[in-house]
Amino acid sequence: MSAPAPTSAVLFDIDGTLVDSNYLHVHAWYQAFEEAGCGVEAWRIHRLIGMDGTTLVKTLTPDSDDATREQAKDLHSRYYKELAPHLKCLPGARGLLEAVHKLGVQVVLATSAPEDELALLRDVLDSDHLVSAITSSEDVDTAKPKPDIVNVALERANVVAAHAVFVGDSVWDMEACARAGVDSLGVLSGGVSRDELETAGAQRVFENPLELCQHLDDTPIAALANIVGAR
Repeated sequence: MSAPAPTSAVLFDIDGTLVDSNYLHVHAWYQAFEEAGCGVEAWRIHRLIGMDGTTLVKTLTPDSDDATREQAKDLHSRYYKELAPHLKCLPGARGLLEAVHKLGVQVVLATSAPEDELALLRDVLDSDHLVSAITSSEDVDTAKPKPDIVNVALERANVVAAHAVFVGDSVWDMEACARAGVDSLGVLSGGVSRDELETAGAQRVFENPLELCQHLDDTPIAALANIVGAR
């Protein structure tokens, strides 16, 4: 990884933002809940993708005991790994990371994915040479929508909230950023509506990383480049 410059950073969620993985997560959770004996409708699962895993399971299975919930989480991990060959970068994902890096702004992967899932996502992205810092679920007790993972990402990038922008695909991303005082941009590639993302705090919403990259000069990310004197 490249050495971080303590000035400004773009914090990127990965699942549904850079990698087309959200619906694979839905499928894996759906199978997991079925096998654990607490079946959940797929649409309900999708509504919570991007939320902290433990919170997701508790929310969707309020009547289940701890053993059943742990079983569901373990099964999800197993089924998700089986689906890993279907993981693909979203349009423009690598180009967006390259564009931010060329601006002299740090690229930070601010995800709450477990380490094993993160390894799969990093392999798909194949962009570690552009990345200055990474987070994972091991860094916090509870992830999004709590702001903890965003705060850890800021600390690792050595930047203040005012010198960072977060790019994500879920309501939980936007809520976490609002609580951390970080401006956020949304993408529709996770399957969440524009209105929901904007209501949750996204300053602007784009179809996918490609559209964001094409309009980078019209976003707060351009202002970050001005901070480091790259423009």
